[in-house]
Amino acid sequence: MLQKFGFSQYESKVFEALVSSEEPLDATKIVKYSGVPKAKIYEVLSRMIEKGMVLDSVSEKKKLYSALPLPLAIEKLTAEFQDNIKQLKIQSRKKSYSEDLVWSLKVDTSIRVQSKQMIQEAKSSIRISAWKDDLVEYLPLLEQKEADGVDVEVLVVGALKPNIAKVHTLIPTAEHHTLERFRLLIIDEREVIFACEENQSWQAIKTMSKPFVKVFTEFFYHDLALAKISRKHYDLMMNDDEIRSILMQLRY
Repeated sequence: MLQKFGFSQYESKVFEALVSSEEPLDATKIVKYSGVPKAKIYEVLSRMIEKGMVLDSVSEKKKLYSALPLPLAIEKLTAEFQDNIKQLKIQSRKKSYSEDLVWSLKVDTSIRVQSKQMIQEAKSSIRISAWKDDLVEYLPLLEQKEADGVDVEVLVVGALKPNIAKVHTLIPTAEHHTLERFRLLIIDEREVIFACEENQSWQAIKTMSKPFVKVFTEFFYHDLALAKISRKHYDLMMNDDEIRSILMQLRY
């Protein structure tokens, strides 16, 4: 377990040997009980003393070592972990990245967490396009933001009626085999996350680059217009072989 907190294997073995002993041990016995090489033992003990996990003392000209009692070690590590989290939050608030950078995200949980954070931080507008089962997760945040005065506009793939004023729905045709799962989020017309699923794995880009934001905003309204046109003139478009063939090649 100590290795999960950044301790080396040798440090963990030394602590285990000391904390399980009823009395202090000298270096020779620690080597015997821990399996740490003799050539490394003093270096390891020195590091553990500096980290506050091991105490040392001299008795009859012999140096003895004892582990910090386990309950105290747990309390110490917990306090340090919480402090590290606080420092991480402070540092993350201080840092900013260039607007020209495009960040790549590979894990769906990370994409979702960052998307929710962006929604929470929205000041003026939110444009979101997603499949209905994905969108459900964001609805409470979106509804709250709209209640707070943020302009929220939603394009949903599938039958869903969220409690939001501006909702546009696209019902895909059963034969639309090229349809891909995706999410598009545009915040305050200045930041974008676009995510898509490929081979059952999600990947995304996140950026504040103005050209990308402009392109994805146009992309959102292109999809919105296509959804409205398709619904209003569905029979006309589906009965025209040329138009129908082209539509079936689109993401929608």
